[in-house]
Formats: sequence, structure tokens, C-alpha cells
Amino acid sequence: MKRIAVFASGSGTNFQSIVDSVHSGRLQAKVEILVCDRPDAFVIERAKAAGVATFVFNPKEYKSKPDFEREIAAELLNREVDFLVLAGYMRLIGNLLLKSFPGRIVNIHPSLLPSFPGKDAVGQAIDAGVKVTGVTVHFVDEGMDTGPIIAQEVVRISPFDNRQTLQQKIQDVEHRLYPETLTHLFMTSIHNV
Repeated sequence: MKRIAVFASGSGTNFQSIVDSVHSGRLQAKVEILVCDRPDAFVIERAKAAGVATFVFNPKEYKSKPDFEREIAAELLNREVDFLVLAGYMRLIGNLLLKSFPGRIVNIHPSLLPSFPGKDAVGQAIDAGVKVTGVTVHFVDEGMDTGPIIAQEVVRISPFDNRQTLQQKIQDVEHRLYPETLTHLFMTSIHNV
């Protein structure tokens, strides 16, 4: 069974869907720890309610990204974490973590990458006037949403959609697709972790 660290910065709906999938037995994994870069994020409450350990930090209290990533890596290696699962973590992963967990960092993004990378993908899709967007699960590399794609699913945009309704449609897909994709990834993982 894979041991995972979930990284999140906000309300934690994808964190919750992963925890729920583990508890229901649909996802064979152990959520070992939540890593959060915002001490006021609601996801921390979700982790406490689920009995998941937390590593909460404020990046402004560190001199550099390598300084806080070194602490994160030490914590994750100590806990024998196999995969890092980014679920609304609003920070680029640096070289230290990339080198510590090569090929074992996964992210979910609310668009059909390579379209609409970065922040506010939902707003970008609305502004562009496209008829479809979607959800992408991908491996993390040194770029912003540029890693190899693992899975994608289309979300259609109706003429009546606004930012809120489209966000909800995308989240509904994310909450199903991410645990399904992780299940497949963990079952087929070639890593001896």
C-alpha cells in the first residue's frame, strides 16, 4: 500500500475526496501527512477531522524555497512517503523535492493541459470563450503544469455557465478522476517504493 503526502493550500476539497476514497477502500493508500503552506487554510481542519498528521509552514518564515523544502523532504522521508499528491497546492515544487521524489509527484489541474496552465484556469477558460475545458492529472516537473500527462477528462462549458458553475462542474470531475487515476498509478507503479 502506497504512503502518500497530500499538498494543499486552500479549502481542501480534493484532499477530502482522497481521504474519503481511502476510507471507502476505493483507493488503496495511506494518507500519511498533509503538507500546507497556509496556516489559515481550511484543509488543516479537514486533516485534523480525518486524523491525518499535518506539516504546516509559512514560507515567509524561511530565507528560501530550499530551506523549507529541506524540512519537508526530511519529514516525508522520515515517514517513508512514496508519492507526493498535489491537491490545490499553489506553489511550484522546487529542485530539492523533485530530486528527492523523482517521478513520484503528481498534480491535478482544472484544465485540459497544455491549455490554461497556472493560476485561475477556470477564469482563463471563461475569458477565452472556449466550449470545452476539463481536468488533467499529470506528473510534476520543474515547469508550471508542464509535466507528462497521466489522465484527462473533458468538461463542457454551456452558454449559461459562469465561473462558479464551471468551477463546480470541474470539481465534480476532479473528486472522481483524481482518486481513480491514483488507484491506477499506484497499481501500475514501477517504482520499488
